[in-house]
Amino acid sequence: MRSRTDRRQKWAFTVDAIKGTALGNAPVPLSVLDLVTVGAGRTATQAIQTGVDIAKLAESRGYHRHWVAEHHSMPGVASSSPAVLLAHLAAHTTRIRLGSGGVMLPNHAPLVIAEQFGTVEAMAPGRVDLGLGRAPGTDGATAAALRRSETLHEGADEFPQQLAELTRFLDDDFPDGHPYSRIHAVPGPVQGPTGRPPIWLLGSSGFSARLAGTLGLPFAFAHHFSAQNTVPALDLYRDSFRPSAVLDAPYALIGVSALAADDEKEAHRQVLTGALSMIRLRTGRPGLIPTPEEAAAYTFSALEQEFADSWLSNVITGTADEVRSGLDDLQKRTGADELMITANAHGGDIRLRSYELIADAYGLPTR
Repeated sequence: MRSRTDRRQKWAFTVDAIKGTALGNAPVPLSVLDLVTVGAGRTATQAIQTGVDIAKLAESRGYHRHWVAEHHSMPGVASSSPAVLLAHLAAHTTRIRLGSGGVMLPNHAPLVIAEQFGTVEAMAPGRVDLGLGRAPGTDGATAAALRRSETLHEGADEFPQQLAELTRFLDDDFPDGHPYSRIHAVPGPVQGPTGRPPIWLLGSSGFSARLAGTLGLPFAFAHHFSAQNTVPALDLYRDSFRPSAVLDAPYALIGVSALAADDEKEAHRQVLTGALSMIRLRTGRPGLIPTPEEAAAYTFSALEQEFADSWLSNVITGTADEVRSGLDDLQKRTGADELMITANAHGGDIRLRSYELIADAYGLPTR
């Protein structure tokens, strides 16, 4: 069995991939977060095919990485199994980094995650990221069904311990005498000199920011649904940061909701579907992503309109140049090292066009 030092060195070699290189005129690397949304009148099969198309477009247009996120019991989001989706995306891409943004660690046994992502890493060597969150990614009842436990807060509170266990499974380095010292996550290091996915911590508050900094891990913040906490969380991450075998300086990515269209009015018409979808989700009525026509015809209550206005204020939308300006301003304000763009709209063609327009606005090369 290889030494722990050897494994850590192998992991440290992924730093270059984490850092990335800004292409074209982009100030920092640009990446994609795909929620694999299912629009009204469409199927999960079509949504997954759109996900493949987006990944292929992202790869061909110079986006740095493509992540999918774990959600449950949401009819409009077909990404309940990130590892399965990533395996499918790996079969249709060759260069772009693929990862989870993220897997909700308290929902799963650490060994299961190590095996799943060891498998994906074997399929796409050197280009897999393992992003981890501590939220359930769903409502309380669904989380209880996933975990077979009613003690949901206990799962979040145990996150640091679960993270440490997962890291040891990935590195295959439980110390002698530990109950798991003879257990190997397969595929994994036990099978030979191979890398393993770098761990990212995800969050929308200060808990994961501080933990990521203390452990010297890269950090991804969900600006797209917790914009008011972005700057405080990134400040906390940077202030808490301690150099590690993985990173010698903080590296912070932020997820941002942005949609570009050929016409400014059309862009605003499209993003209203996301606002209505979130209202339904927050009020216990999750469903498929509504069409632009349905969203335009919907009568918002005063409270719903207030929520929609607040939600849309954090979406960067408009023409390609307007979206570029908004992304540049956000990057300067936050100092983010990478921007991960999620385009929420009913139609797959609209989302594909948005990523293409943003790539054009930044002069990202066609590969």
